[in-house]
Amino acid sequence: MTRTQGQLAALSRFVFRAPDWSTSLFLTLLVAAIVGVAAFDSGFFLDDAYFGMLYVGVPTAVAAFLTAPVDRLLGGQFTYNRSALLAFICELVVVAVLLVAAATAALAGVGQPFVLDALLVALASIFALRLFVIVAVSRRSPAAAAVPASIQTVVATGFVAAYDGSTDYVLLLALCAVYAAGVSFFVFAIDRPWRRSLGVSVLDFVRGFVGHVAEGSRELETFFEQVGERAVVPVTVLSIRRLGGTEKARFVLPMVHPGPIGEIGGGNLPERIAASADGLAFPPHATAGHDFNLVSERGVDTLLEATSSAADRIEYAREATPSRREAEGDSKFLGQAIGEDRLLVGTHAPEPADDVAFSVGLSIAAEASAGGDVMLVDAHNCNDGFDGAALGHVTPGSARSFDMIEAAGRLSERLGTAKRGELSVGVACEDTEWGREDGLGPLGLRAAVFEVRGHRTAYVVIDGNNMDPGLRERLLGAIDADDAEVMTTDTHVVTTVDATNQVGAAIDHDRLVEAVSRLVEAAAADLEPVEAGMATERAEVTVFGNDRTESLAATANAMVGMGGVLLAAIVGAATAVSLLVFVLIG
Repeated sequence: MTRTQGQLAALSRFVFRAPDWSTSLFLTLLVAAIVGVAAFDSGFFLDDAYFGMLYVGVPTAVAAFLTAPVDRLLGGQFTYNRSALLAFICELVVVAVLLVAAATAALAGVGQPFVLDALLVALASIFALRLFVIVAVSRRSPAAAAVPASIQTVVATGFVAAYDGSTDYVLLLALCAVYAAGVSFFVFAIDRPWRRSLGVSVLDFVRGFVGHVAEGSRELETFFEQVGERAVVPVTVLSIRRLGGTEKARFVLPMVHPGPIGEIGGGNLPERIAASADGLAFPPHATAGHDFNLVSERGVDTLLEATSSAADRIEYAREATPSRREAEGDSKFLGQAIGEDRLLVGTHAPEPADDVAFSVGLSIAAEASAGGDVMLVDAHNCNDGFDGAALGHVTPGSARSFDMIEAAGRLSERLGTAKRGELSVGVACEDTEWGREDGLGPLGLRAAVFEVRGHRTAYVVIDGNNMDPGLRERLLGAIDADDAEVMTTDTHVVTTVDATNQVGAAIDHDRLVEAVSRLVEAAAADLEPVEAGMATERAEVTVFGNDRTESLAATANAMVGMGGVLLAAIVGAATAVSLLVFVLIG
């Protein structure tokens, strides 16, 4: 990926799964009670806790349960999960304001009226926040969205008025009007670049993001579909079956990128591929970058259909060649011929690299073709994070692209003249104790050992997003085989923990080396005579599109940068106007 795309990927740290509201209601009231004790001073701490729950906790609960039905009554789309998440976030805003106000009152000796004035500011602030989110999610006008947006503020104000007759409704109304005007201007300002450059609204993105966080909805994919474009991609299948006819293993390589983040789009493509195979599935990374992210999970179904069609057309053979290596510059390939087809695995390790562009991969495959199919794997096994100008992306016209083309062409020629023998294959897999937070996806570790004429080649596939520099070399050194290569799937289910979260960043290297060595030994013990074959099918799917990822990343990054400054300016202006309102009305 490019640096711009890397900055966009870093935003994945904001992706999380909201807890179920039923499990957090008690915590909401407890936090409100504690804040009440800290912020209010009635002379008795139980009364303070009561006021905290009354002014903060109960309005949060009421807003959580009423926002969705009120919004839907007005034609909106809010759900209870989203309503609960929004109410809880607003409670945190009120809590933060009250704690700061209480500390200020204690230090400056300004008393409880200051805390109550701060509460009014907090209630106006959460009205503005709720207005922004409801406008984005339900796509209603600010006037219509103001009704459900005001619930939390109105309920809290009602309780404050009931227990403190000094509540100034005019002041609160004026503050809400000021903040609502600021929200309207903020939405207009940040939405304009999206509409001009991409033809979509940032509010669609906000709606999809809230839906994904609150309840795991696929609405974010709907947004991506609006900016995507159709593309025809090759899907190559290498099937290995026992002499009795049952499938033993299947290598599947759709020429797409398994992103963008989490399980959105094709982020969980490797696991879906594995679930669809009869034998043990190996879904390594293809030569495709973020421009070829699937925009929705429906694209995965299309790829799986193409996989099935390709598998049905395979012509199996017993003969294959031992593996050979070829290199040019930093580019290295390990490959074998299976019948007239080629299995090629490319890497730049120990030099860091990231994705290989789709067009570069097509050129390499064309150069390596010898009348059969080519499964061109990007080993994706050495990356140094977001350092460097282009982050190791192999682009058309780069020196590395020509190195890869030349190395793959020479290797294919050598395989064409290499002596052949009967193929034996053994496979093994291990569901490790490591999970997403450790940089490993649900497929864990998988190994296949190919033996031809006594020469053994080990292929290890790790379900992760690239690999720490130097780790690949340590793994190869521990593998008992004549040759080997370690690949990652580039699964993006691990990127919700961190933008890269690559293999080796969290896992102890020594333990991983032991696990891989043990796995290859198990695969070698599973060796048996097989027949194998390869076929390629083309599938039409919707992907992010050429240069669209860069445009989306640039627009999003600009929005984050500009939006932060703009938000600070609006907050500053609203604060200044609020002070003026306090002077004139308060």
